[in-house]
Amino acid sequence: MAETLSDFSLGKKIQPKGMIQKVGIVGCGTVGQEITRVVSEYGIDVIFIDINDERVEEIKHEIAAKLDNIISNWGMTPGDKRSILSRIQGSSNFQDLHDCDVVIEAIHSSRRGTSLETRKEVFKQIEAVVSTDTIIASNTATLMISDLATILKHPERAIGMHFMQPFDKTEIIEVVKAIFTSEESFKQAEKFATMIGRKVIKLNESPGNVSTRMMVTVINEACDILMEGVASIKDIDEAMRQASGYHFGPFEMADRIGLDKVLKYMENLYAEFGDNKYKASPLIKRLVRANHTGRMSGKGFYNYIEGNPVSQSISFTEFN
Repeated sequence: MAETLSDFSLGKKIQPKGMIQKVGIVGCGTVGQEITRVVSEYGIDVIFIDINDERVEEIKHEIAAKLDNIISNWGMTPGDKRSILSRIQGSSNFQDLHDCDVVIEAIHSSRRGTSLETRKEVFKQIEAVVSTDTIIASNTATLMISDLATILKHPERAIGMHFMQPFDKTEIIEVVKAIFTSEESFKQAEKFATMIGRKVIKLNESPGNVSTRMMVTVINEACDILMEGVASIKDIDEAMRQASGYHFGPFEMADRIGLDKVLKYMENLYAEFGDNKYKASPLIKRLVRANHTGRMSGKGFYNYIEGNPVSQSISFTEFN
């Protein structure tokens, strides 16, 4: 039977809803925890889903520890912390997403490749339990939302919502409207962004968001400068912070994101475009092979103690 536009749900509309009251997060690693915390800070209930009950409890403690760190730096009060945590629930059961207005997939796969099939399966599991007007979003940096949406019965609800680091200083969200995404879905995503104090950067679909494509090329160029012996890691970072106004230099940013993630972004973009500017520096590959993936592992371009950089891990004299 010939396919029609209605088969792809292009003519369907999601009815506008009221204020967003509950948000689901699937995958609560570093990024998922930050999204969870930010959403809850703005008075919205959050439920996060992760692999098992033991990991769920660990995540709760990690979020609480992050809030304690903010309190120690006079960023909030103990009362604020109690209010935030009271709005956060955790579960290993997708069924607990049933009453969410928006669900955001924020998984991180350590496997090589695009994780497309894994994310599609997550989308499928989300749709099986939520209402027909729930927005299903992905925080993906380099995948096409249209590819993810093909698994859905209602692909018009799928949208990209890329939260950018550092979360406490970056007040924008890249919202990606795919070929299937309805205008009603985009407006709902825009409303959600406004409710959590973020400005929407509207993107037409591409294999790689604006921030990701720009970021990886800067990191690659910084690696080339380091390997040529032009300047040290610390000085390259300092130069970029002062000259560009970036919150972090390229090596600092790479360590914060995780070099394994940076490598995956580059591999995905290189596979899509075939452009050498996206071909990962051998220095990044070397560090990832050694499991020196950045701040979370304790070692990347810098060495870390309790999440704080204490020294450079690589001297530019190594290459001369």
